[in-house]
Amino acid sequence: MISCILKTKTKILIAFLFALTVSFGAYAQGGSEQAEVAKEGVVPGATQGADAGGSSADPAVVDAGATLFKNNCAVCHSAGSDVVVGPGLQGVTERRSEAWLLKWIKNSQALIQSGDADAVAVYNQFNKQAMPSFAFSDDEVKSILAYVQSGQGAAAAAPAPAEGVEGATPGENVGTEAIGAVGNYLDIVLVVLIVVLIVLVVTLLLITSLLKNYLNKNRQLDEYDSEVVNQRFDFSKIYKSKAVRTLVVLIFVVVLLDLTIDKVMGIGIQQGYQPKQPIAFSHKLHAGDHQINCNYCHTTVYKGKSASIPSANICMNCHSQIKKESPEIQKIYRAIERNKPIEWVRIHNLPDLAYFNHSQHTQVGGVECQTCHGPIQEMEVVSQYAPLTMGWCIDCHRETPLNTEGNAYYDNLVKLHEQSSKGAFTVASNGGAECSKCHY
Repeated sequence: MISCILKTKTKILIAFLFALTVSFGAYAQGGSEQAEVAKEGVVPGATQGADAGGSSADPAVVDAGATLFKNNCAVCHSAGSDVVVGPGLQGVTERRSEAWLLKWIKNSQALIQSGDADAVAVYNQFNKQAMPSFAFSDDEVKSILAYVQSGQGAAAAAPAPAEGVEGATPGENVGTEAIGAVGNYLDIVLVVLIVVLIVLVVTLLLITSLLKNYLNKNRQLDEYDSEVVNQRFDFSKIYKSKAVRTLVVLIFVVVLLDLTIDKVMGIGIQQGYQPKQPIAFSHKLHAGDHQINCNYCHTTVYKGKSASIPSANICMNCHSQIKKESPEIQKIYRAIERNKPIEWVRIHNLPDLAYFNHSQHTQVGGVECQTCHGPIQEMEVVSQYAPLTMGWCIDCHRETPLNTEGNAYYDNLVKLHEQSSKGAFTVASNGGAECSKCHY
């Protein structure tokens, strides 16, 4: 009888652990689905057929719009008038028609490429920062507009943009911080569940031990029952098991494969690279606070293939009179006295197989420095802001309309493009996506 009790307890313990594992798997899957829902901007149970009618709108529609806004829009926009990364949305339904807003929110780049004047104006006004496309239905967009129009979010403080979001560039994912937060939350839940599972297992083992001692001291056990109660678990059976060994090897292979893929995919990508320079130079002080034009130090930024590294005499134009006794400025003096160049560490470096012309982008294309270099005017120490990968460059070429007004060079090309396509005349339309453009 005792053996039956112990066997039943063992079965109950195994069933409990299995149920807990299945429950966590379902919970984690649900959390992943919620993260995907947040990414796609779909709110389960959102009211369909909503009318964005301002303060008179259905409260359920406004609530659904608030959830969509916070999950997808709040990283770059405020519901009030404050500019975060993009413009504040207060009064947007009065400034733009509903039909225009539906097109813009669903796929802003398509609207820009169509040549819509308002879309191009907004794109240029905010440093050509690409807004991601959203797979929203018309009703979901209208619920967002209802929330904005209701004024509920106007008084809330605008969230600070995450590091690296300002100066977002075409082809870059913006607004993924919310998804990352969900992932971190699930990691915390996983750790908590593992701790709870360990505590439960230890508790059950203690109960089993107490019951075993009680039976040994207070009951007259026959030989068979005594053997069952006092039997010892052979842990060697676990690691000798073929199934366990197979599982361990499989886990090891999967982890190793994942690490290998991550390393291989990251070869040549130095995003975030921030080396220590021989002289502490603050772009925040010079380009930000004192608003010194980039062209003053990097003299070939608008006319050369490369943006030149400033020579020491350019520094001396100011520092022959300003902060002469500073230890960092003295390093410049010593370099001049020894007739040796300052050995600046290069940060942005494309592979030799790729051709890049700086002036073609800055002078002809009118690309701002921040498009590729990020908020350089806010950097104490410069780091590589963009990934500078081929895909990143091609995405920019596909999404960026060319300014052809007043340039007779493009007249015939624009005519030919209009005959074959209804989209905007982009860099890719002018051969910017062909292999020989950058690899020759």
